[in-house]
Formats: sequence, structure tokens, C-alpha cells
Amino acid sequence: MALPDFLVLGVPKAGTTALHAALSRHPGLFLPQVKEPKFFLSEGPPPARGGPGDAQTYQEHVWRRRDYEALFAPAPAGTLTGEATPFYLYDLDAQNRIRRLLPKVRIVVLLRNPVDRAHSNWTHLWAAGLESERDFVRACALEAQRRDAGWAQFWHYVALGRYGEQLAHLFGLFSRDQVLLLRYRDLRDSPAATLDRVCEFLGVSTGLVDLVPSENVTPFVADTPTNTALRAVLRTGGRIGHHFPVPVRHAVRGPLLSALQRQKGGRPKLTPEQRRAVLPYFVDDIARLEEITGLPYRDWLTVGLEPEAID
Repeated sequence: MALPDFLVLGVPKAGTTALHAALSRHPGLFLPQVKEPKFFLSEGPPPARGGPGDAQTYQEHVWRRRDYEALFAPAPAGTLTGEATPFYLYDLDAQNRIRRLLPKVRIVVLLRNPVDRAHSNWTHLWAAGLESERDFVRACALEAQRRDAGWAQFWHYVALGRYGEQLAHLFGLFSRDQVLLLRYRDLRDSPAATLDRVCEFLGVSTGLVDLVPSENVTPFVADTPTNTALRAVLRTGGRIGHHFPVPVRHAVRGPLLSALQRQKGGRPKLTPEQRRAVLPYFVDDIARLEEITGLPYRDWLTVGLEPEAID
């Protein structure tokens, strides 16, 4: 039976893609080329409809067990296998499924300042042409409405960042020595030391991987009339006003995205005013996170600029 020995559980836009790429270079570890197979997010087939672009994403889920096991079948003998699906931490049902199938699995969790994480999430969907709301603060305020409409988890800008709630559930299922809790800034600022911590936790040789490639970094997308039209096609498949967005065919989506992301430049910056507006969503949960973990996260309550991202 080919099932993973370890999982990178969370969180989206916190360097999980970069960590996956770095660990894939370790000779004692095997991670499949399919990053984010999302196997534990459903008991069977994923939903068929949701928000803009969700139908296409759901089609990418590896939800059949035989297909999931096939991802790890090529692993060389003696290597540890793992995968990274950052939504597993947020989805409490996914945590329960993991506990039933993999009770002894080792778990790596990357946490990022929840306001920065939410902004990066919004920027990602904006650059993909799927987010129609130009204002980040307003997009966060729309979350309850979008969740009620069945939009996928990646649209849950606020809820994805309430880590205290998520870790409280996780620690009720797994012993603490099965969980390695890291901060996004550790991976960004001290990659060699952080990768050694992961390798030591997994029980493989340290000192063999020390670089974290910049992966999945959101490009600059200008807000122009041409790009507004491109976004509309990417969100709706050309059927403006349709109740459920129609997915754009894969062969067409690539050229549309290339046209949308044709300009080079910096990503949208999170302003102090935006941070102040969104931070109240997380204040109580940050306190809970500190209580649960015994670690300090008070720096997340300050208003400042985020360093360059690697996610």
C-alpha cells in the first residue's frame, strides 16, 4: 500500500510550494510531481460547481484512492514519501480523514501572518483573472456571502487564516510530537536551518538541501480596460451574468493568462490602512493560537510592510 509518511498540511500562500520543491531534491524523500493532490478534501468526487474557476480546480483533485496511491508508487525503496496540500489544515473533515487513514503520519505546518496571507491569496486570484473585487478589504467582507454560495476554500481569505481554531482540532487528533510547526518567515529568512529542522523531524539526513526556490510567486497584473475584459472571460467563459461560471477550456486559458500577465512589475502592496481594516478578523484567534502553541505571535498584531515573498 503506497501512502505518504508525511504531509505538509498548511497553509495556502505560506511557502508550501517552495517547501515542496526544496524537499523534492532530498535523496531520502519522495514527493510526487503533482503538488496539492487534495485527496483528503472529499470522501468521493469533489463538487462540480462553485465560484469563478472552481470547476476547473475540482477537476484536478486526485480523489480516487488508487490514483492517490499511484502518486507514491514510483518512490525508490527506502525513501520517505510525502505530499503538500495546504488546505488540509483548514478543512477539519480532511483532518479527520487523515487521522482515520494515516494515524501515525508526520505533519509539517507552515503559518504566515494571516493578514499578509489573505492579501497574497487575494492577489493570486486577482492575477489569475478570477477575482472581480478590486478592493482587498471589500473582498474579505464578501467572504460570508461567497461561502454561502459554495465558493471553494481558496476564496476564504479570512477563515483560512484562523489558525488557532484549526490547530486546536489538529492537536485533538494527533500527538504534538507528530507535528512540526514552522513560520513562513523562517523558511524565507533562514532556509538552510529551516530545511534541516524539517529533515531532522522526518528522520532523514540534514545538510543535503539548503535552498528554497521562489515558487508560485504572484506576478503583477495591471488594472486596465483590456485586463478587465480578459478577467471577465476567465471568470465566466464569456457568458456574462450566468449564475454558475463556465470554465474556460484549458487550451484557451493559458493564452488568456499570458495576455493578462503580460506586464512586468511589482505586486500590489498591502497598505497600513488595509492591514488595520482586516486585522480585527484575526485578533482573537491569534490569542488562541498563542495559548494553544505556547509560542509568541504578537508581532502579527503590528502594522508594517511585508518582506519579499517566496510563495
